[in-house]
Amino acid sequence: MSTPIRKQAMAGTISPGDTWITRRTFTEEESMAFGDMIRDYNPVHYDERFSGARGFPQRILHGLLTASMICEPGGQSGWLATGMNFGFKKPVYFGDTIECRLTILDIDKRGVASASATYTNQHGDVVLEADLEGVLPGGKARKVLSQMVAEGDPTNKIRN
Repeated sequence: MSTPIRKQAMAGTISPGDTWITRRTFTEEESMAFGDMIRDYNPVHYDERFSGARGFPQRILHGLLTASMICEPGGQSGWLATGMNFGFKKPVYFGDTIECRLTILDIDKRGVASASATYTNQHGDVVLEADLEGVLPGGKARKVLSQMVAEGDPTNKIRN
């Protein structure tokens, strides 16, 4: 998709079938910081012996860190999430590159959008699937978003 998500949202042109793709390579340091932030000290993320005893060849990334990739297109569009359902299929390891493909499935008359996301690793394996629902910006919110973009979008560190 060539139109930046933020500009699409403020123009109200997000439609069913629109797809955004984000890619990210996760580091051990990011996972450790995330664990500190959410206070998840499950040893499967921190100790090789424990992760081995759980059947993993190495320590695994925090699942919600991987799942958080949906926040980029959601945040860029001003989407206010109302529901998320995640299905974790395979582990993600430090250094894996994950692609998240989020597709808008439907938008109702109230501006509530439903979407699905599929996450794959660098080997093409599906590691996570998600179903999402949320409210797209409309009315006043779309007008303010438009003004923000016209001002250079100062709160957006991604700026397209």
